[in-house]
Amino acid sequence: MDIFSFVNFFLLPGVVQGSIYALGAIGITLIYAIMRYGHFAHGDLATFGAFTALFVAGLLGLSPYAALPVAVVVAALLAIAIDWLFYAHLRRMPKIITTIASFGVALMLRSVVQIIWGVDTTSYTRGISRPENWFGIRVKPHELVTLLVVIGLVIALHLFLTRNKWGKAMRAMSDNPDLALLSGIDNNKVIAMTWVIAGGLCAASGFFLGLNTELRSLMGWNILLPTFAAAILGGVGRIEGAIVGGLVVGVTEELSVLVIPSEYKMLSSFAILLVVLLLRPTGLFRGKIL
Repeated sequence: MDIFSFVNFFLLPGVVQGSIYALGAIGITLIYAIMRYGHFAHGDLATFGAFTALFVAGLLGLSPYAALPVAVVVAALLAIAIDWLFYAHLRRMPKIITTIASFGVALMLRSVVQIIWGVDTTSYTRGISRPENWFGIRVKPHELVTLLVVIGLVIALHLFLTRNKWGKAMRAMSDNPDLALLSGIDNNKVIAMTWVIAGGLCAASGFFLGLNTELRSLMGWNILLPTFAAAILGGVGRIEGAIVGGLVVGVTEELSVLVIPSEYKMLSSFAILLVVLLLRPTGLFRGKIL
């Protein structure tokens, strides 16, 4: 195998898939950093965002890319509503209760998607997308857009968390919730902002997953394991860890098809998850221990 074949068939698809995992992992790590529980409805919220973009594009005759901002807003509002309806009254309960409740929310979201859009596979575009050849590296247009948008979203989130007052408040809540409350930070507003960001990133990850593969009602559930593996590998609560973890998981999945059938490549995510939890539960960037 020459270097160009390796890049075109394994490295590039792995980086694209890993960047999608990274978006979802950032949302998971933000929720855990602020609210201290694992959110298992994350994948199905991504599915809802992806199908919302499909609906808006079909209804208004827009490009799927133009429908993405609408899907992001809808998913962000839905995330706030879910927190208000199902999680808010559980905040003083043991966190495992909220984690279990998120499984129920996942089932509800999946059922809503299946009732509205059915269970058949669909896609944003028809036909075959021809890749562009850049010095032997073959990149499809939607792969390039995925990488550029993910990079833009990560930069925007970094600037928000480091320069905006609410971003700094979120970091303070993550580091020391009690001290943040004593300093006058509004806990409810920080939680709402966290859900806005996590919900928006969910919609983006679902959209780009559908753009690079296909739209299915179970697509979010299928990426939940690698997304959690990415968050845990990087270190739960660490944004930079979620990004690195997503890329590592994505590339590892693609490389695993060299030794195992492609339908079992998600086993590599499970293997990464087990190894990290056993050998380094704080992850690569020393995040919070689950």
